[in-house]
Amino acid sequence: MAASPPVTFDDVRDAAARLDGIAHRTPVLTSRTLNAMVGAEVFIKCENFQRIGAFKFRGAYNAAAQLPPQQLAQGIAAYSSGNHAQATALAARELGTSAVVLMPQDAPRSKLEATAGYGAEVVTYDRYNQDRTALGQALAADRGLALIPPYDHPHVIAGQGTAALELLEETGELNALIVPVGGGGLIAGSATTAKALHHGIQIIGVEPEDGDDTQRSLATGERVTVPVPRTIADGQALPTPGEITFAINQRLVDAIALVSDEEIRNAMRFAFERLKIVLEPSGATALAALMAGRVDNPPRRVGIIASGGNISTQRFTELIRG
Repeated sequence: MAASPPVTFDDVRDAAARLDGIAHRTPVLTSRTLNAMVGAEVFIKCENFQRIGAFKFRGAYNAAAQLPPQQLAQGIAAYSSGNHAQATALAARELGTSAVVLMPQDAPRSKLEATAGYGAEVVTYDRYNQDRTALGQALAADRGLALIPPYDHPHVIAGQGTAALELLEETGELNALIVPVGGGGLIAGSATTAKALHHGIQIIGVEPEDGDDTQRSLATGERVTVPVPRTIADGQALPTPGEITFAINQRLVDAIALVSDEEIRNAMRFAFERLKIVLEPSGATALAALMAGRVDNPPRRVGIIASGGNISTQRFTELIRG
């Protein structure tokens, strides 16, 4: 008998009910200019309008809200390059508890400050020379906190899948869904949702060229580790896919596209000038893949998840001028 999947569509629907009235139901944008450019009807799910500015709030809240009351009262911990840090901090505040978050020393200052601003204690580490998973686990154990990882957790994955659920409820059937890939939680939840609703939909992930760990892993059939990528897409600067997320994505993801930093900049610029929205680099990679022709034979109706917009004015200006 086949093992039950770690995350089911019922889990995503339960998460949607849990998040109702807590998370924002973010808008879906269209652009005739973009449609003409890529030769498809494109629907953009704008998670840059989500609470804390990214989809991560969905998963962090869904996971924290299911902790036993006594465990929740003791506090929660997380490790993150930025958006999950803010999401965990806000989830803790919403649920009346405390949070301690491990973040890279070189995380964008805007993300460090926002995390602290939501009330979390921030502990920093060197992402290029230290193992954040081991550090985060030790931190949580030492302080007796419940650890909520950024992607490799069934409740986090189910929460992230609610973004795709909302998108498909609004658009109806799509031929493809294009999703940024870091640790794989967003695409795992999105694929679980989309394949349950529309079996024939194509799921396409997008990674930075220098951080192609998921593409390599899917090609070899096992998790591959690459050097921590140096890319403007800091939210996707990870060396290896998650264990749970990879098991899901190996079954459900159809292809991975790679984009350059320059293609990401072009997508950020287009989103700002033509869509009138601000996207951080990681939030723009799915759009970049479609605009740059990295998706073979673009389907007739395609959805994109614009995963976040957490970027300072100074950094945004530097990048789109680059």
